Amino acid sequence: MMAAPAWAQNGRPVHLSAESVLLLAPDGTVLFAKNPSEDHAPASLVKLMTLYLACEDLETGRVAWEEPVAISRRAAETPRYRMGLRAGDSVPFRTLLEGVAIASANDAATALAEHLAGDEATFVGWMNDKAHDLGLASTRFANPHGLPDPLQHSTARDLAMLTARLLADHPMSRPLLGGQTFIYNGRVYARHIPLFSDPGGVQALKTGFTNEAGYNLAVSAWRNGQQFLMIVLGARTRALSFLDAKRLLRYGFVESGLDSPPEPKPRPTRRLPGRRSAAASASPASLQ
Repeated sequence: MMAAPAWAQNGRPVHLSAESVLLLAPDGTVLFAKNPSEDHAPASLVKLMTLYLACEDLETGRVAWEEPVAISRRAAETPRYRMGLRAGDSVPFRTLLEGVAIASANDAATALAEHLAGDEATFVGWMNDKAHDLGLASTRFANPHGLPDPLQHSTARDLAMLTARLLADHPMSRPLLGGQTFIYNGRVYARHIPLFSDPGGVQALKTGFTNEAGYNLAVSAWRNGQQFLMIVLGARTRALSFLDAKRLLRYGFVESGLDSPPEPKPRPTRRLPGRRSAAASASPASLQ
């Protein structure tokens, strides 16, 4: 297992667990990058595009927040992770959005796709059309939830651009991606993510995981009214993905002049072998 990020002498984080990383400053310049254009399985970061299209339809009035959505058998049987939708249920559109953003529920993503486009295949076509419109040249979608598919791929650069456009074009997505709990069918769904409190400023976050992809993160953090964007792809563990993100954000805040750099740790004093201090070599009488 690779080490979590450490601080080099020049203050840059090194030894990242993640395979691909991109950190963008508020003006869009690159603060840190590691393989940002390398193809990678996006896992549930695919749901960022599902949310984009859902928010777009909400804002144009094609759907309403409390509009009931009929759950199909196909949606209910979408493999994990799920929020427990059952075929024949009627669920408010808002609840499905929360399920996608907070619980990363695959069944909710399928239900949204079917409701908006009539069937999943048509919705995936919309996803790829929108990817083209947004300039995501290295991205190809194959489903609305992110389960493994050999045709589905993206890059840290494209996913950063998608995250930025989602939050800018559809501000209603920010509280969804910043939500930490919601209730469905009497059950409280909660995500316990330390980045929401350390470092401060994280207001929108989407996680993703498959065995193929590893642990992925899309993060937007605001500090002094300025927005930082970060993508972490292919971390070895969930904990390491958060450590990578935490240290990269702190590095970004320092590089942008918003935080003070960490104080260097004092170097331990080295003694030559066989040497003793004057005090240690003095006789007891001389110490009185």
